[in-house]
Amino acid sequence: MPHTDLRTFVSDLESKGQLKRVSPEVDPILEIAEITDRMSKSPVPHGSHHPATDPLHGELGGYGLLFENVKGSSIPCAINLFGSYERMRLALEVESFEELADRVQSLIKPEMPTTLMAKMKKLPELAKLAGMGPRRVRRGMCQEVVHTDNANLFDLPIIQCWPHDGLAGFGAKPNDCTEGTGRYITLGAIITTEPGGGDLNLGMYRVQVFDQKLAAMHWHIHHDGARHFRMHKKQGKKMPVAIALGGEPILPYAATCPLPPGISELLFAGFLNGRGIELCPAKTVPLEVPANAEIIIEGWADNERTLIEGPFGDHTGYYSLADTYPAFEVTAITHRHDPIYPTTIVGKPPMEDYYLGKATERIFLPLLKMLIPDIIDYSLPMFGAFHNCVFVKIEKAYPMQARKVMSSIWGAGQMMFSKMIIVVDAHVDVHNEQEVLFQMCSNVDWKRDVMIMEGPCDILDHATPEYGTGAKIGIDATRKIPGEGTVRAWPDELKMNEEMKQFVERRWEEYGF
Repeated sequence: MPHTDLRTFVSDLESKGQLKRVSPEVDPILEIAEITDRMSKSPVPHGSHHPATDPLHGELGGYGLLFENVKGSSIPCAINLFGSYERMRLALEVESFEELADRVQSLIKPEMPTTLMAKMKKLPELAKLAGMGPRRVRRGMCQEVVHTDNANLFDLPIIQCWPHDGLAGFGAKPNDCTEGTGRYITLGAIITTEPGGGDLNLGMYRVQVFDQKLAAMHWHIHHDGARHFRMHKKQGKKMPVAIALGGEPILPYAATCPLPPGISELLFAGFLNGRGIELCPAKTVPLEVPANAEIIIEGWADNERTLIEGPFGDHTGYYSLADTYPAFEVTAITHRHDPIYPTTIVGKPPMEDYYLGKATERIFLPLLKMLIPDIIDYSLPMFGAFHNCVFVKIEKAYPMQARKVMSSIWGAGQMMFSKMIIVVDAHVDVHNEQEVLFQMCSNVDWKRDVMIMEGPCDILDHATPEYGTGAKIGIDATRKIPGEGTVRAWPDELKMNEEMKQFVERRWEEYGF
């Protein structure tokens, strides 16, 4: 059954044994986060294991959770809905991530690598022809109840994830968890556009709540939301913003996608979903919003007023530092009758964002291969927290090919943030950490096979000497060939012949195992 909104997704998860309801009262200040952190590190429900399971860690993620009685709010809170391979596949309505990768591959297959951007620019036209572009409606379910003068962010069960979250903006001391301090909207699809309108951008940015109608809008300088804000500020104008919570379960995923500039996340969501996303006019800002969302928060990002936002417990496993970000002034909160408030917690993986990232890894493989045809497959291992490490395998054909691939990856969109790249030969399973590390330890001479580059880094990387810039390392763990420096006779790896492997496999039960 197609998931037309959040509640149909929640219902589907429950029917498949993937969701637990929590009826006792829980506190949005840290308690929900602690429960969810424990759940995300628990085994998945019986029968939902997937062959893509990390062979080192096993599959974790526990259950999706619906907290029915949140202290201080009449609205239930849903969390960890995307926190496993199985739940991500259900959200994307596929049996495997490769199904969507194949659809992307079929879209770009006829083109040569040098024309990828031209092909991507045709995506809006192709999607609209297929009926997958956004569809306009006059009014949405997200506007069954409208609050303007009486809009209050604290009516929502907005959570505080970690003890030191948001303390700087309140001048508070560690572990001082007063109301409002450190409460964040974490799973909202932030809707912005350029001055004068145009395609809507969806981004997944955190929002710190300060008062009933006041928040801080956090976006990284590289993101489209920040770019749109700079354009509005240059004209001396506030920027209209809408935060969509819920709706089609494809929306949170689309908001996290590293799409090329000019490609609409709403259009991509329709492409992945196989049907267009319904949009309706917002009530108090000149934007369109997802009609099937549970909750919409409308307002303006102030071009002059800033707030000290942070620190924030991030997906790196550390607190990202406090800084100044635009004030977000709320003008309306609209919602469905009896809405569900979706949220998430980030921290040391695995958590929900890990599985969102894994879906992107698989779905975007065809695009990465079109940009860099040397690549056979790649993996973003759990310990790397997305940008810290990339495993890549290639069919090596000429000297220094691994270095060429590393340089290409550092020039490919958000892959430029990759802190460490390890390149291995085609026979290595890049989804098995131990196999990759074995190749790295056995095949690498640290003087000959390592390159260190400087350039843009993830601004959440606290180890860089400067904010947003630092060094990145590339490691060539492939078999070395002439032309790659001093290379002694390279030994063959230990491999049993196929005839004996098959013979033993046939007789395995006879051996009594």
